[in-house]
Amino acid sequence: MTTLSARPVPAAWPSVPRELPRTMSAVVFDAFGPPDVLRVDTVDVPEVGPGEVLVRVAAVCVGRFLDVSLRAGRHPVTPELPHVLGVEHAGTVVAIGPGVEMGVSEIDVGQHVAVWPVLGCGNCEACLSGSKEACPTLRIAGVHSHGAYAEYTAVGTDAVWSLPDDLDPATAAGVALAGPVAMNQLRQAGLRKGDWVLVAGAASALGSTTAELARHLGARVIGTSRAAWKRERLLAMGLEAALDPTAEGFADEVRALTGGAGVAVAVDDLGDPDIFARLTDVLAPQGVLVSSGAFLGGTVPLNLARLYTLNQRILGVRTGNDASALALWAEVARGFRPVVDRAFPLAEAAEAHRFLEADDNMGRIVLITGQA
Repeated sequence: MTTLSARPVPAAWPSVPRELPRTMSAVVFDAFGPPDVLRVDTVDVPEVGPGEVLVRVAAVCVGRFLDVSLRAGRHPVTPELPHVLGVEHAGTVVAIGPGVEMGVSEIDVGQHVAVWPVLGCGNCEACLSGSKEACPTLRIAGVHSHGAYAEYTAVGTDAVWSLPDDLDPATAAGVALAGPVAMNQLRQAGLRKGDWVLVAGAASALGSTTAELARHLGARVIGTSRAAWKRERLLAMGLEAALDPTAEGFADEVRALTGGAGVAVAVDDLGDPDIFARLTDVLAPQGVLVSSGAFLGGTVPLNLARLYTLNQRILGVRTGNDASALALWAEVARGFRPVVDRAFPLAEAAEAHRFLEADDNMGRIVLITGQA
């Protein structure tokens, strides 16, 4: 691991400018490749369309799949180049487009907001049933269109969440997308207070959010990591245990912790075949294994005889939805906070990508714009 400070760089909420600029600084790339393809450029400030607000960005998260994989050309979506990354972010509303009504979120100029631009079509069966994560034409700003590695973004009001006054930008950005995803994982798994939950890769951005949220909701949480220093940090977070999933006695340790029953919920965002097999081995009867990622493999072994004999379930959760976001922000109001490792200035986006690719993070990595 590196020796950089583990403390996040403070980020201030940007003010509303007297006059909106026509151009802004943004981190763009013209070709897929290593972090060095990222560069700072001057681009036009986005126009605010009907039903949209203009957000002056304070902080934006760096994601392994939505940012790093996309930049490297390993993501299944190939955006038009040049492209601006950045999905989940936080900032200040500085302008409101036509047709915006003050509604659920009470959005107005000067409001501090978190932005979660995961956009369903609004018309398909999945969207109409409240499960837009299953929308066949789901779009994500920062993936399918330009994102928030920039000073300003224009986003629909359905992607904007007003924030409590005591939330700082880095924390708000850190929970904007990973929080609703984690809440969707746990809600769909049927988590109950007191359940044993195992989170694989619990030091990662999403893994740490899921582990901390499960603990906040009253679960007894076991985290896994192959790195000893990360396991120490997970224990410091307050988890019941932090284990190496590749260790020979892993299953015995989990059974000992759970009184022989196994875990009610196992969450896997990795897709590693060996680790997946070990998770199914420690799943309790009627337990649920949630899969929300496959960047370490994707094709995994599955013991069907064990699955049906023990009445277990395997559940795929792509992202969050509006219901999980509402539930998440209610828990933020009750004190839930994500694990934020550190922040980099926006101009050092390439360094932030290198840091994440080195797997040196414990929780979320954010970029801050440093705007006054």
